[in-house]
Amino acid sequence: MNMLTKCHVVLFLSLSHVWLPAQAACSRVINAPVAPLGLSVIINGDAITGIYPEILRGLSSRESCQFQFSAVPRARLELMFENGQADILFPAIRTAKRDEHGIFVPMIYTRATVISLQSARPTIRSQQELLEQKNLKVAVVRGFDYGEGYQAILSELNKQGRLIVEADAVSVARIMKAGAADVSIMAPYIFAGAVQGDARVEYMADKLRFEPLPELGWGDSGIYLSRKSLTQDDRNALQELMERAARSGLVWKGFLRYYKPDVLKEGNRPR
Repeated sequence: MNMLTKCHVVLFLSLSHVWLPAQAACSRVINAPVAPLGLSVIINGDAITGIYPEILRGLSSRESCQFQFSAVPRARLELMFENGQADILFPAIRTAKRDEHGIFVPMIYTRATVISLQSARPTIRSQQELLEQKNLKVAVVRGFDYGEGYQAILSELNKQGRLIVEADAVSVARIMKAGAADVSIMAPYIFAGAVQGDARVEYMADKLRFEPLPELGWGDSGIYLSRKSLTQDDRNALQELMERAARSGLVWKGFLRYYKPDVLKEGNRPR
């Protein structure tokens, strides 16, 4: 049994003993397409595991809400949610654009940082310093959004011809390994989880450098409930379930089981 499998077992057993008060049931199975995202959502063939899927499975019962998971690329997942083809979106940073399409339930605090491999390079302390180091290529994941500050940085990097957009965090790690990109910008737990689960880049896990920028502040991360595809009653039932799970600290406990303290220190906080 490998380390990730042990984490799944421990998390599932812990959730099986969590008691939450009875609540209203959903009228149907909830459509929950997911994309791989660090150890929050892990996709291995047909198996979908990780912190959030295991929490939702642990909370499911015949008297409440059942979830049907399916794997899709992250960019497609965002479009599905916007078009009402996905009932929920998780994990997701709260943004004004997403608020147009769903009701947000916060679970933890998170932030994006500049991520690279450890080196003697002087520390990047601000957006301006990052933009001034024009020799650095920056790789990000298509569909990720950490708010207005993040979008402003990406816009300027794109104007400078320094921005590389990849499909997922593993792809970002691979081009950094190949030397095509020097740094990335994303939540530390996403990058650390991605390299930890891929033999081609797992050596990076103990060599990561996280550099917070004041322009990339702490924000809410959690679950969005669709305004388009869910009835008001189903949305209320799901919101009640998610809010109770948030108050119980289940998500943060899951992060503590999956991640090393140094990764969480720079990119995550409990609510």
